[in-house]
Amino acid sequence: MPTTARTVLFHELGGPEVLKIEDAEVPDPGVGEVLVRVEALGLNRAEALFRAGTYYYQPSLPASRLGYEASGVIEAVGEGVTELAGGDLVMTGPGIEMSAQGVYAERVVLPETAVVRRPESVDAVTGAAAWLTYTTAYGALLETAGTKPGDHVLITGASSGVGTAAIQVARRIGAIPLATTRTEAKRQQLLDLGAEHVIVSGGSGAETVAKETRRLTGGRGVEVIFDAIGGPAFRPLGDALAEGGTVVWYGWLDPRPAELPWNWPVTVHTYANFALITTPGGRRRSTAFLNAGLRDGGFRPVIGEVFDGLDRIQDAHRLMESNEHTGKIVVRI
Repeated sequence: MPTTARTVLFHELGGPEVLKIEDAEVPDPGVGEVLVRVEALGLNRAEALFRAGTYYYQPSLPASRLGYEASGVIEAVGEGVTELAGGDLVMTGPGIEMSAQGVYAERVVLPETAVVRRPESVDAVTGAAAWLTYTTAYGALLETAGTKPGDHVLITGASSGVGTAAIQVARRIGAIPLATTRTEAKRQQLLDLGAEHVIVSGGSGAETVAKETRRLTGGRGVEVIFDAIGGPAFRPLGDALAEGGTVVWYGWLDPRPAELPWNWPVTVHTYANFALITTPGGRRRSTAFLNAGLRDGGFRPVIGEVFDGLDRIQDAHRLMESNEHTGKIVVRI
């Protein structure tokens, strides 16, 4: 078994150009650990923020690793691991600390709790694109907001990986998703995924989005807003809420300060996926929900582009920062 593996590291903060491929040591899995041969990586916005030093925690430099999400095969297990064995198909994500455990590598040793089973019917690329997006949408919409059948859900940044998953999660439980996107080019794809309506924001502000949302809902507004953006638009976006509605704020694409909506009564939650999936119960429920949808075809991860080989990691990050894609970017190993 190899003792080193090609691994993406970075030694300074910056753009995609700081990502380097180096041989890193791969130890034998210890107590409660597994060795995963990585087949594909799913990129997330958090990784671009982490690389640039603008994520909510900082990388340990030099030689920081990177990456939350991968699919692969268990090659070996350490002492005390009883739920997984060599040859099992898995997806990674729960509780990973990227500096030390980042999965941008050909092989990686992780705690058993950082991997979940991947259904045998799910290929590596699909698996790499599924775990974080669908569990985030599940945890935010169902466990946090308590979204119910018949509820209208406004999804901002809907062409992202989490946004496209949220459309499908809402539809799966009988809710009615309304999607926002900045360009007309992405409208039809979002409709095809199940969005009831698509609001193309273009250069207009949140006030326009809120007004259009109320028009589309017959003046009532939506029961739930699932927001990835935050910033100054957060307050006027709240005007899209029905009385007593709920906002779940899960991202800060706009890092500027945000004010609470003024159309009280409203409930505002901030959502971080690790708070759910690092608990045994949360990991069990979210994984069961995800795998059920993958098995029966109800969940169809949207793949923006697939890059072949770790050597394309800089290109993959450049595409992610361009915002020209819809869905997840995957790097196949």
